[in-house]
Amino acid sequence: MTTGTHNTLKAVRAHGKVRAVVSQGIRGLSLPDAQGTWSGLDADIARAVAAAVLGDAGAVEWLPTDPAERLARLTSGGADVATCNLSWTLGREASHPVLFAGVTCYDGEGFLVRTADGISTPEQLAGRRVATQEGTTTASNLAAWFGARGLKVEPVAYATPAEALAGYADGGCAAYVLDRIALAGARATLPRPADHTVLETAISREPMALAVRDDDPAWFRVARWVLQFLVAAEHAVREDGSTQAAYAAAELAGRHGPTLGLDEGWARRVLDAVGTYGDVYDRNLGAASGLDVSRGTNALWTDGGLHYPLPLH
Repeated sequence: MTTGTHNTLKAVRAHGKVRAVVSQGIRGLSLPDAQGTWSGLDADIARAVAAAVLGDAGAVEWLPTDPAERLARLTSGGADVATCNLSWTLGREASHPVLFAGVTCYDGEGFLVRTADGISTPEQLAGRRVATQEGTTTASNLAAWFGARGLKVEPVAYATPAEALAGYADGGCAAYVLDRIALAGARATLPRPADHTVLETAISREPMALAVRDDDPAWFRVARWVLQFLVAAEHAVREDGSTQAAYAAAELAGRHGPTLGLDEGWARRVLDAVGTYGDVYDRNLGAASGLDVSRGTNALWTDGGLHYPLPLH
């Protein structure tokens, strides 16, 4: 566990890379291809931070980590950010020396089931085995949701997402339980995706967030405002009706770069590297990604969603 105040920005620049904790492979969030190139919403958030602080969106050291070790890897000083479908909870922020810089994606845990089983509601899984990942809040979420209804399921914990999906796919478990967006990515990797269904019901609130250690307020501000800028840039485009509005927002945000420890071009580099939050979402989770996960709560507040950009002025 780290203590005191650290100049993370200086250390990142000396290292030449942003060390980012990511998942061990979840399509749409963070997943490497055969050449080792990472893609996904979480991966693009890490790239945005690297573009802002290093001037190079490719300057990321990817640290795939199992869920049980994500916070430990960050708090030990082995990483600079965690962007790994990690839910922001009071328990995590109170029990670990971390701060969450903002929500990257709103989600909730759900169920992947075989379509042929005719399961349409979670209640129909009562008494059955369900695949989960170790080190997540899934077991407690299942106990709370089913317990409140006088029911229970048998969670079977696996060390990695791939093992959990395999435990479901081989018929050993009746369902795979994970954040619903991650389930959409898992479903797409199965040999016959149409044979599987993600149930509509979510049994928890899972605001996935960007996390940093709590020993460096300056680094926390950088992480928070990189993320906020992505949302603000999309909001500017929607309000103005022109993509040029995003660059006007970048110019406005850039004026505050020197007081953040950055230069005035940081926000424009973020925009050039990954686009707005809407671009990031559409590219990784929207129709073009093959997952076609609707924006829903991840839409801007003006469209009925929860993303509300803080002012840049």
